[in-house]
Amino acid sequence: MGLLTSIGSSFTVSDGMAGLMMTMPGFLAAVSAPLVTVATGRIDRRVMLGVFILLLALANFLAAVSPSYWLVLVSRVMVGVTIGGFWSIGAGLAGRLVPARSVGRATSVIFSAVPLGSVLGVPLGTFIGDIAGWRTAFLVMGGFTLAVLALLVLVVPPLPSDRATRLDVLGGMLRSANTRFALAVTFLVVLAHFGTYTYVTPFLEQVTHAGPGLVTVCLLVYGAAGIAGNFLGGSAVGRYPRATFAAAAAMIGGATLLLPVLGRWNPGAMALLIVWGVAYGAVPACSQTWFAKASPDAPEASSVLFTASFQATISLGALVGGAVLDHSSPSTVMVLGGVAAALAVPVVRAHRAGRFRWPQAS
Repeated sequence: MGLLTSIGSSFTVSDGMAGLMMTMPGFLAAVSAPLVTVATGRIDRRVMLGVFILLLALANFLAAVSPSYWLVLVSRVMVGVTIGGFWSIGAGLAGRLVPARSVGRATSVIFSAVPLGSVLGVPLGTFIGDIAGWRTAFLVMGGFTLAVLALLVLVVPPLPSDRATRLDVLGGMLRSANTRFALAVTFLVVLAHFGTYTYVTPFLEQVTHAGPGLVTVCLLVYGAAGIAGNFLGGSAVGRYPRATFAAAAAMIGGATLLLPVLGRWNPGAMALLIVWGVAYGAVPACSQTWFAKASPDAPEASSVLFTASFQATISLGALVGGAVLDHSSPSTVMVLGGVAAALAVPVVRAHRAGRFRWPQAS
């Protein structure tokens, strides 16, 4: 995200067009999540995780040497396949790696990768891009990815497939009212977040008038807040799934709606990014928990549906946000995202007050 404007200017494309680098992986991840998981359902899950990590490394190296923008987009297709397959398998692995009493905490640790990616990956990539160019940033990340692959081989035990996911199981989940509520809330919150956060750098540059150093600091602070939000949300969502998700949605909505007003000054932008980071840090664990509670007997299938819906909405949010940005302003992007997040709150309240209850097995 921090390199979008640099890459766009390098190939003389607009910020909105550069946002396709976020849109394409999301769409590919949404498609590949069910297809790849079903097709490889009987293969050891550690082997598949290794394949996806290797594909990610190759994608980074391809982006680093791409002479044209369309080859960068090809590399992002590879990233999309990686995301869809990796998270469909990885999101539900906690139950196979730790004792039952520690599954909730282990799930929070797994999803801490999301805010850690913000607190480390985004600022580090932005910093390297500012110092040595965006191509060097991709080369460095490719090297880090190969190091992760080595750690996977050394540390993670074999994970033979115990229950292959079938497409008809996914179809049955979609007929569940609880699953449809999980889809609705996830759609609104993730649409709001990625429709706005994908373009937070243009906002900070054009509205807050922040320089490159301050933009990096803002992204770092946001990511640190996200780590705190991940563990706070992970500890609360098991006991209060609806209230936790509603609170996260309300905080994202409030922060993005206020950014065009208070984000004109550095302290206001920083404070709102902290609130936003804490709120979004809780969202992946909240969404995954809702899907898991809706289908407690099919953990990998619920992970597939969670990943597909999450990634499809990421790409849609980036696409819509880019279109609004190209035809309007970063402030308009923030306001529309805030409205979408706010709409998730009455959806959660409708689930709480309505006829739908979690299955007793959850």
